[in-house]
Amino acid sequence: MKGCRGIENPAFVASSPDTPRRLCASPSNVEVSVLSTNTRREDSQPQEPQDPQKSPEPPLSSVTPAGSQERPRPESLSEFEEGPCGWGTFQPQCLQRCNTPQGFLFHYCLLALTQGIVVNGLVNISISTIEKRYEMKSSLTGLISSSYDISFCLLSLFVSFFGERGHKPRWLAFASFMIGLGALVFSLPKFFSGRYQLGSLFEDTCLTPKNRTSCTTSSSSLFNYLYVFILGQLLLGVGGTPLYTLGTAFIDDSVPTHKSSLYIGIGYSMSVLGPAVGYVLGGQLLTLYIDVDLGQSTDITEDDPRWLGAWWIGFLMSWFLAWSLIIPFSCFPKHLPGTAEIQDGKTSQAHQSNSLQNTDGNFGQSFKDFPAALKNLMRNTVFMCLVLSTCSEALVTTGFATFLPKFIENQFGLSSSSAATLGGAVLVPGAALGQILGGVLVSKFKMTCKNIMKFALLTSVIALTLSFVFLYANCENEPFAGVSESYNRTGELGNLTAPCNANCHCLRSYYYPLCGGDGVQYFSPCYAGCTNSVSKRHPKVYYNCSCIERKIELTPTPSGFAFEAKAGKCPTRCANLPIFLVIFFATIVFTFMAGTPITVSILRCVNHKQRSLALGIQCMLLRILGTIPGPIIFGITIDSTCILWDINECGIKGACWIYNNIRMAHMLVAISVTCKVITIFFIGFAIFLYKPPPSGTDVPFLDQNTVVTTVPLECDLKKIGNED
Repeated sequence: MKGCRGIENPAFVASSPDTPRRLCASPSNVEVSVLSTNTRREDSQPQEPQDPQKSPEPPLSSVTPAGSQERPRPESLSEFEEGPCGWGTFQPQCLQRCNTPQGFLFHYCLLALTQGIVVNGLVNISISTIEKRYEMKSSLTGLISSSYDISFCLLSLFVSFFGERGHKPRWLAFASFMIGLGALVFSLPKFFSGRYQLGSLFEDTCLTPKNRTSCTTSSSSLFNYLYVFILGQLLLGVGGTPLYTLGTAFIDDSVPTHKSSLYIGIGYSMSVLGPAVGYVLGGQLLTLYIDVDLGQSTDITEDDPRWLGAWWIGFLMSWFLAWSLIIPFSCFPKHLPGTAEIQDGKTSQAHQSNSLQNTDGNFGQSFKDFPAALKNLMRNTVFMCLVLSTCSEALVTTGFATFLPKFIENQFGLSSSSAATLGGAVLVPGAALGQILGGVLVSKFKMTCKNIMKFALLTSVIALTLSFVFLYANCENEPFAGVSESYNRTGELGNLTAPCNANCHCLRSYYYPLCGGDGVQYFSPCYAGCTNSVSKRHPKVYYNCSCIERKIELTPTPSGFAFEAKAGKCPTRCANLPIFLVIFFATIVFTFMAGTPITVSILRCVNHKQRSLALGIQCMLLRILGTIPGPIIFGITIDSTCILWDINECGIKGACWIYNNIRMAHMLVAISVTCKVITIFFIGFAIFLYKPPPSGTDVPFLDQNTVVTTVPLECDLKKIGNED
């Protein structure tokens, strides 16, 4: 007992068995004073202990006797309005089975899945079809894609601030309504733009009397539908804001601390699976003709450049799915049964700093508190470091999600569809597995806030090491006529036109790769000098090609001719694809293993009543510094490795057709390593700066603004005995 100067109030010791209780003497012989933040300045002098018999009600300074099983409950627990599941007086018993954290998580996962299907799945896979149908440039469709992030950024702070004290399940019901409405609005141009009119088939072979397309610019009335698509994306952004701020905070409210990471990880993994479902669903629907609802049939197939698929059906399906979740979310109470008891058992792990402003119980109930709340979080250095680390991760992950199929297509000579399939098969399962694994491990070992950050640091370091896979799994460019290989020792490198195709009047804006019998790839059948083709065979074959050197015996076709080339890229001689996919899958898993732990760390290092606003700030900065500039930076970097551009009849540069594979791999490694180093730096800095609450002063979440003081005692057993 020597050296013991005081004792903490056991009323503020968490009920968790993991928390050590440090008692120096019998509680019945110790007096503790508790000062709220509102009275700390007024009552600067030590108060005399009150006589319990003179007070009509027990004072706060009295301590529960050692033999008592009762534990004082903070007055602020009354703010948790627990209730049954239902609407008003209609509370059927069958609904109460869903009035649990598991029931809420189930519906949260469905909404996150729906949001992922629409925003990151159907929109992305439909962009190319929308460009062709409504005659839009890629820059305009890029504006459509970014409209979601713009809406999210503008609303995330306000929704998270005002929704913290509101009815969070009803906010999610509103989110379901807006996501469904956004999906419906996005599909409306299909029903107001009329039937799709097929144009004439483009002739891809070499024909001397070819009519060249003149350089004309004209605006189409279909351009006005751009604003409808933007409106749909803005509505989707409004719906996505409560989902990832208030929904996450509600889950954290409703489960014990050690289970929070598991539940959040499961919910976030569904948002990752959503895009995969969207891509698969959208890909299947694009095999249907665009006007299938009008009963219109066509003789063209998917191989025809004029083919457009039924992109709009998936949005209608998502509309019904999102609106079907409005009723379930609206029936949940403001807080699930048992929330108050769970909150009473939690202890604060918020970062302790002199620069942070103390707040009273009424803080955050009016708009005038918004600037102070925002300033308070921005001055939390640990929180800001964690947010900046997620921004760096978001930049690199969204960049790879956008351009990984392009990398695989160019490096390993695959078709666009095959590259997209492989990219999705690596990214989606890896991301989902990483999210769940991170949540499971944090929950299994019941990590504290600092240990969670250390775990995230470890996984980020492993992901950094694996990022160097691009240096060892790249492939050199295959021979390409006019780019890296000459036309039978004629023509110049860098020029697709040679004496063998000079009279064909080929269009450089029409890229249709062709593999010649000489093992050289050609830009199009026209640039290969082919005059005839057999379209009934798959792949389509060409013959009578003046630019292809006949080094091998030609294979005769059923019509008696011999083909010299076939549609598609030449088979690659690079065998690094399996190695690349395996290592990159591991990289994705370890990258996303840090996602859930970082989110949980953010929830732990801030004041309990500011968690939703903290998530709102994270989501806003994550998009401003991560998801919005990420694809732009990756796109500029990849374009810098281009060696053959699309130039139309007007001389305007378009898309890139051929890239330098080795340089592209090196540039992607540079971006990945830079972002990973930034992530590791900020997580490590957060660990260094983090100051947990003093050990022994385990204040529950609901009393984070209460200051626990101890009265110095001389731990002398004889003196204590005399006082008795």
